[in-house]
Amino acid sequence: MLDIFRGLKSLVKISHVNTDSPVFRLHYSITVIILMSFSLIVTTRQYVGNPIDCVHTKDIPEDVLNTYCWIHSTYALKSLFLKKVGSDVPYPGVGNSEGKLFDKKIYKYYQWVCFCLFFQAILFYTPRWLWKSWEGGKIHALMMDLDIGICSEIEKKQKKKLLLDYLWDNLRYHNWWAYRYYVCEFLSLCNVIGQMFLMNKFFDGEFMTFGLDVITHMEADQEDRMDPMIYIFPRMTKCTFYKYGVSGEVSSSRCY
Repeated sequence: MLDIFRGLKSLVKISHVNTDSPVFRLHYSITVIILMSFSLIVTTRQYVGNPIDCVHTKDIPEDVLNTYCWIHSTYALKSLFLKKVGSDVPYPGVGNSEGKLFDKKIYKYYQWVCFCLFFQAILFYTPRWLWKSWEGGKIHALMMDLDIGICSEIEKKQKKKLLLDYLWDNLRYHNWWAYRYYVCEFLSLCNVIGQMFLMNKFFDGEFMTFGLDVITHMEADQEDRMDPMIYIFPRMTKCTFYKYGVSGEVSSSRCY
């Protein structure tokens, strides 16, 4: 895993020849490093540690319930998030769910977070990969090692003259490369906007209003407010596990 983190360092290497803008570099370097790092951290926690711990009776093996609830998702009750913790409910959204089928909020995205982060990193790097393949190192070749300090002044003047003559003689012949770069910049903008809609879909429509919900939470009274972070990322939820009795009857077992 440490080798993978070391491989991400290549995204922030300093180059004296820049073929793109600073904003474009932030788009494919810093953002990709953050997304990939958190994806690896979440993956390690998810498949090496215990991503879920069920509180239940001892008649069912703990590993069986943990695996079942992690795969089949958990839920909370929307009407119980505003209840008073300690007297009405043990935790926001957790309580008696009998007859409240349509009041459930299903949390089915927890196990997909690491894959979503990795997919986001790919989307952020795609414009860079496209521009790098189109540009093909042409800008660096035109520099003719002018960024190296060991060149003599006479050699630098000759190279600069060749470079200026080439640019003047081929003026307007490289507009196609500029158009390609503009396409990559436009793809980066589309990616940022599309990521917001992707996150909104991923979180069941809660992403677009999350900022406003946080402001409302900060301005509301402590007794009447609901933490939007707990609503989207609860620390405790419910899971219904059906087991068969000795006579073949189905009995449910709920774990938290």
